[in-house]
Amino acid sequence: MKKIIGIVGPTGVGKTQLSIELAKKLDGEVINCDSTQVYKGLAIATAKVTEEEMEEIPHHLLSFQELEEDYTVYDFQKDARACIEDILKRGKTPILVGGTGLYLKAVLYDYQFEEQESTVRYNESNEELYERILRLDPQTKIHKNNRRRMERYLSYYDETGKKLNEKEKAKKIYDFCLIGLTTDRETLYERINTRVDKMLKQGLLKEAESLYKRNIRTKAVLTPIGYKELFAYFEGNCSLEESIAKIKQSSRHYAKRQYTWFHHQMDVTWFSVSFKNFEETVEEVYQYITKI
Repeated sequence: MKKIIGIVGPTGVGKTQLSIELAKKLDGEVINCDSTQVYKGLAIATAKVTEEEMEEIPHHLLSFQELEEDYTVYDFQKDARACIEDILKRGKTPILVGGTGLYLKAVLYDYQFEEQESTVRYNESNEELYERILRLDPQTKIHKNNRRRMERYLSYYDETGKKLNEKEKAKKIYDFCLIGLTTDRETLYERINTRVDKMLKQGLLKEAESLYKRNIRTKAVLTPIGYKELFAYFEGNCSLEESIAKIKQSSRHYAKRQYTWFHHQMDVTWFSVSFKNFEETVEEVYQYITKI
């Protein structure tokens, strides 16, 4: 059976381009793994791959969900696994690509959702809940203002007698390898800033204004970086320059969080990108995949 390929990394590092080049070499099909690109009408701010960029490589789970509808990690898990099974049955290589780590993890591991929400509601204050957690785990990283997470932690403990961090780690359910693209911080931040400028030339302002005038304020619209920052400009709360600066700043912060998440949550083999000669990076990754 073909090995599943996952491509991860921060925003703006070249994941989309790598996925298409690998699909050519591995007879692959690409499965979107970005939580914002599943929605219709969100193209520029989400950096959604264009028809031209696809180069006739089949892509799945792009632009099929309405903006007014909710789409959860659980929904994605079911849909992406169905895509994987279909691609494998046809003898192709599934290539998952995107920056939403939780989506990827939910698909590739035996990730159970019944434990994600607390079934118990506590009457104690945040301080009292936090003190109780500290007695169970003095090194806890849960913040005392994160009530939802504290309740989930205590609910699991009260129901099982075990601490949440003592749960067995989720097991892999597919044969896969994860490829991470990385570069130095200065280069990445410069690429992010340049990409935002490119988005503006492509019509980001018009795209955001259309959503603003339609008065759509769903999770689909408010989650991506780019729309809500420009909404503040449309409402007269800041200048256009300030909105653009905020988009760039938020994108840089998001890239940092992505690095942290993938380094701590998943077993990724990282490759430093050669932006001057991207083919070198493609070949390096391809050789690694064929060897394993």
